[in-house]
Amino acid sequence: MCGIWGTFGMDGGLTPTCIKCFAEIVHRGPDAWRLEQDSREPQAVLGFQRLAIVDGLHGMQPMRLHCFPRLTLICNGEIYNCTRLRDQYSFPYETNCDVEAIIHTYKEFGISDTVTKLDGVFSFCLIDGEARKVFIARDPYGVRPLFKLHDDKKGLMAICSEAKGLMGLKQNASAGSSLGQFPPGHFEVWSLLDDGKIKLDYTERYFTPGTPPRFVPYVSTEEVEKLNSLYEKTALLLEAACRKRLMSDRRIGCLLSGGLDSSLITALVVKLAKEHKLPYKIQTFAIGMGDSPDLAAARTVADYLGTEHHEVRFDENDVRQVLDNVIYHLETFDITTIRASIPMYLLSKYIKENTDTTVVFSGEGADEVAQGYIYFRDAPTTTAAHEESIRLLSDIYLYDGLRADRTTSAFSLELRVPFLDIQFTHHYLNIEAKLRQPQNGVEKHLLRNSFATSGLLPDSILWRHKEAFSDGVASVKKSLFTTISEIIAERLPEGDQQYKGLQPTSAESKYYRYVFEKSFSGQHNFTPYYWMPKWVQVSDPSARFIKHYAAT
Repeated sequence: MCGIWGTFGMDGGLTPTCIKCFAEIVHRGPDAWRLEQDSREPQAVLGFQRLAIVDGLHGMQPMRLHCFPRLTLICNGEIYNCTRLRDQYSFPYETNCDVEAIIHTYKEFGISDTVTKLDGVFSFCLIDGEARKVFIARDPYGVRPLFKLHDDKKGLMAICSEAKGLMGLKQNASAGSSLGQFPPGHFEVWSLLDDGKIKLDYTERYFTPGTPPRFVPYVSTEEVEKLNSLYEKTALLLEAACRKRLMSDRRIGCLLSGGLDSSLITALVVKLAKEHKLPYKIQTFAIGMGDSPDLAAARTVADYLGTEHHEVRFDENDVRQVLDNVIYHLETFDITTIRASIPMYLLSKYIKENTDTTVVFSGEGADEVAQGYIYFRDAPTTTAAHEESIRLLSDIYLYDGLRADRTTSAFSLELRVPFLDIQFTHHYLNIEAKLRQPQNGVEKHLLRNSFATSGLLPDSILWRHKEAFSDGVASVKKSLFTTISEIIAERLPEGDQQYKGLQPTSAESKYYRYVFEKSFSGQHNFTPYYWMPKWVQVSDPSARFIKHYAAT
């Protein structure tokens, strides 16, 4: 996890405004920074905020190699098949930094093949000075963030890991300029013009959820096919997704709610850490209010696995202190995203201030891939359920993926999400649709069965019912929803504010929009719709309002 920033076609090149905007993402990379103007392209400015995870000596960016001096790369990401690419194509690597693979692959195959040959998560900008081209790309599920500002009238384009690093430029852009998230699974090609400006050539989508990997897979097809059981194949590929993500020179830990998803990932990471003989115990981190169900369940898992466990308790005062900051870091006004982000933000703050863990694994993506949300019980057909999974995965970068990245990056942590592994999601989404649906009122039945005989987790955890995260962390006596409502009642300004785009419909959503507009005025496109369950009639996105919730 790092921060990238760049402008092309900016009059004056490296201006004081650029410096101020670049500083807005320092939290993404506190270890080192570099902001430079290309002497050969004076209207191109590149910046990098570094969180050193791999190759602390040579991993600084912008990256240029001796063998390709006219190629310049800035990238926020991890390329898990960097070694396999080197061995497969005899690339002459100059560093131990995984993202170097992008430069060699581009030089050998061009941009279209490069993005499909990468097994990893990434947002990058690659400048080919000789061809006078700029390439921008984002990983298939948008695990790593990327925003783009485009002002066609001024011939200006700018990128940043977070929108807050571009808002200062947007204020001075033309009326028709656009600022928004660069879509996952896409790349763009731009031309550097003779007058220093930049022009878009074309945009191409290279990935849709469920499609097979076009790189050499981490687990060979032969190794998968020799297994007789669908459950064995599923377990093998999820374990492999965790194994490849152990790539780190910094300490690894796990976010642990005590639910199925985070518990499975934690159990696999602990198992693999022992196999790899990591020189430390895996730390686990749980958060809750008072007698939170999540705290109790997480404690059970940590005791079972023998982790170095940390419990963090928070109260109403903590929520009151961080609520506005959470909205600022998230860059959204979506209701359920903000609710669920509060405890994750507080937990990340604790990890940063009290431990030496920098890389954290979590269970994000499982509900989207494996139909884990309670409302999937109401899917009218297997086809409708499958299509909903694809929709959720296509938009995860706007909601749960965004939450996971921003709450951790706010405190300079790097998040890793094995459930969004390309080989694993391709396998799971191509299993017969009926088998992926909830069975007998149990979500993720297939996933649970895949580990039923593994001994990785106690049965009480493996078959624990689905909790809404913002409910699971709350006290049994008082929900987080209630706590937030009381705080908002104290703060919400009187009178109705007028907004463009998606309209707030409750006091809570009005307050979130009010705070959002303070930092991101006019950027209603950041939240295209409120996350809501499908096939059920509810006025609030929390799972507690779905009829099945009480029955669990």
